[in-house]
Amino acid sequence: MELGQTREISSFLERSRSVFVAAAGFSFFVNLLMLVPSLYMMQVYDRVLTSRNVDTLVMLSLLVVCLYGVLALIEWVRAQLLANAGAALDQDLAPRLFEAYVRQRARDKGAAADSAFADAAALRQFLTGTAPFALFDAPWTPVFLVVMWVMHPALAGVAVVGALLLLALAWASHRMGRKSQEQGNALQAANQLAAFGSGRNHEAVLAMGMLGPLRERWLARQRELVDLQADGARRVGVIASASRLIRLLQQTATLAVGAYLVVKGQASPGIMIASSVLTTRALAPLDQGIASWRQFVAARSAWFRLDRLLHQNPPQRERLRLPALEGEVAIEQLTLVPPGAAGPVLANVDFRIKAGMAVAVVGPSGSGKSCLARALTGVWVPASGTVRLDGAAISDWDAAQLGPAVGYLPQSIELLEGTVAENIARFGEQDADEVVAAARAAGIHDLILRLPQGYESPVGQDGLRLSGGQRQRLALARALYGRPKFIVLDEPNSNLDEEGELALKGALAEMKGWGATVVVITHSRSLLAGTDGIVVLKEGRLAVYGPTATVLKQALGPRPVAREAVA
Repeated sequence: MELGQTREISSFLERSRSVFVAAAGFSFFVNLLMLVPSLYMMQVYDRVLTSRNVDTLVMLSLLVVCLYGVLALIEWVRAQLLANAGAALDQDLAPRLFEAYVRQRARDKGAAADSAFADAAALRQFLTGTAPFALFDAPWTPVFLVVMWVMHPALAGVAVVGALLLLALAWASHRMGRKSQEQGNALQAANQLAAFGSGRNHEAVLAMGMLGPLRERWLARQRELVDLQADGARRVGVIASASRLIRLLQQTATLAVGAYLVVKGQASPGIMIASSVLTTRALAPLDQGIASWRQFVAARSAWFRLDRLLHQNPPQRERLRLPALEGEVAIEQLTLVPPGAAGPVLANVDFRIKAGMAVAVVGPSGSGKSCLARALTGVWVPASGTVRLDGAAISDWDAAQLGPAVGYLPQSIELLEGTVAENIARFGEQDADEVVAAARAAGIHDLILRLPQGYESPVGQDGLRLSGGQRQRLALARALYGRPKFIVLDEPNSNLDEEGELALKGALAEMKGWGATVVVITHSRSLLAGTDGIVVLKEGRLAVYGPTATVLKQALGPRPVAREAVA
């Protein structure tokens, strides 16, 4: 990854620079006060015990207790500073992350962005956990080693050897566990997606006896995952045991060397005891860093994934507001390649729609009709060519201005958690009159009134509390909210009964009545009759475009393409 790509996410942490500087400053006093136990032991062993002066012991003890209180307060303040930094990061990052996640999902239906919020949580937990303390305290390890060197070089040498051995174990643990951890994470994500997929399709799974085979398939992956994790746990256990052994040996060696120096008259008993405590403190950041290593690696990976997500979905810059949309549409040499596809589904499609017209798009399955709908609404970005509204490319419109002027009914109906009114009003500021008008236009007003709470009835996640036809008509009402000037309907009658079909025909007439430009993807002859023109797609190319009556007479057969707007 190029360094320039990390600028945006780094800027979020840059805003908390003063917090990190303050935390580093408090770390200075924390580590300075960490010398107190060693100094206290030296004074007790070398002065109090030799002089047998109880008053000195009491005064030293009271002083140490006060210093410990100051230490506890400073550590608490330092922890609060990092907690505030984590909260500030989340507050700054959350709006951009949400927008980037939704835009990434529009381009990639896979799991590429699904870890975004977990990654943000991992980064926040890293900042508010114990790992940063190891980073702040690490520069003090050489200071403590120098103090031990002043006590006696041999004592410092024992500490250095212990530190090197612990670092070697940490490196070995990382090398041994990295590959298995990556494989385990990938396998766990795939298995989780498989389980979620079975849950989403529970009706087909339960009705057609697919539960058993899917369960066995999932269990096979789960056993592989468990074996991989168990193997990793065994390796980590070996490293952890070796690490504990080294620490015990190092503490014993420190006391042994200290005792030897005391016997030889090269050190006092106080130095022997203090060096043991000081060695533990000198290696504490290292121990803490080793314990937090996995957390650090996870946070680092999350950092780069988030940076990649934000880099691929830059913030939408505010654009000059254009005159209100009238609805003239121009598709100019449009070539569209879906996310992850090897080749285009639409190639060099070129036609125009005058404002206020209703045009149907027809063609065999796989001809690119729904892809065209996504391009017309700006959900997908063309590989080449342009979609223009009133002469301006969709990308040149300000999203806040264009959104309310566009209505879109996708082929897959997806309602959001909330009330009926909130879904119709697109979760913006509700205009009660417009909500009811949209519901009436979609022919669903009376049906809504029969719901337990009327317009305030919750629809449930994905609208599962409603039938397929109700969801489709409610989504149609959402598309019609605010009387948009450009409306795209993708198979709007796929879940409708006869009553719903009649309501849809009435809605189409009403859209034309308020001057909206309508593009409807359908094979319904009754809906085709209400349109002004028909676009026929075949194998991703424009086969026919002409007046409805003419195209219907030709039985949708291929004819030379007319690229001008239908009169």
